[in-house]
Amino acid sequence: MNIRVAVIIPAAGFSGRYVEGMEVPRSKLDEDLGGRAVLQRTVEAFVNYEHEEVMIGSIIVAGPHDPGQMERFRARHGDKLGLLGARVVSGGVTHRWETVRAALDHVPDDATHVAIHDGARPCVSRELLDRVFDGATKFAAVIPVMEVGDTIKRVSEARVQDPKPDPFAAILSEGASAAHGTSYRCVEQTIDRTRLVMVQTPQVFERGLIVRAYAQHDLSSTDDAGLVERLGERVITVPGEARNIKITRPSDLALCRNILGVREPEGRATHKRF
Repeated sequence: MNIRVAVIIPAAGFSGRYVEGMEVPRSKLDEDLGGRAVLQRTVEAFVNYEHEEVMIGSIIVAGPHDPGQMERFRARHGDKLGLLGARVVSGGVTHRWETVRAALDHVPDDATHVAIHDGARPCVSRELLDRVFDGATKFAAVIPVMEVGDTIKRVSEARVQDPKPDPFAAILSEGASAAHGTSYRCVEQTIDRTRLVMVQTPQVFERGLIVRAYAQHDLSSTDDAGLVERLGERVITVPGEARNIKITRPSDLALCRNILGVREPEGRATHKRF
């Protein structure tokens, strides 16, 4: 079965965990990976992909919703993404699902399938894409997953008070204290990890299925497959890979550089180079 895929890359969010403790916050998607921004590396994974049964027909990058932020986003990424054949559109206001839903409106009529991939996963390999797209030629919804190897515990929502508090903590702001201190919580439950998996992207769906999923009233979900599951439809898994990490904290960026075999940059930021 031959399929024609529209790739949606949500890139509208602001990562609070990534910028925590930074004096000058910056977007993780702008960070340098071997002379190219993280977002550009992610797009290139699909631009360079070839498969005898799969045609990547379009790539839609959904940036910020706010006009001012979108203008700056286009200034940083628009030209480079345009040269790669990607289309930049406005995303959602607050939630990721708003961004994906906005991008779905720009999927071309000739697309049979939609792949949704995190903008902050630049290390996705050709082998993983092969597994996901091979599955998509046979099933309506396919996602990559990793088996859970560590023990999983549920902890308390409330933090435990430090019995030996830092005497200087009182003069620090709440944000500074959280950034430099330790957060203590109680273990509430140990979770049976049998058949538990961690979900990655890209997640690939038949176009009609994902459109139906996003037509539901309640769109609260941690991933796109969750909305498909809510329809009562079957979601098929394929093996993911450890290298397909999502950049969440600065240490993840260092790991991405090691995976891709590139060094930390010197000089100006990537998006400011001409």
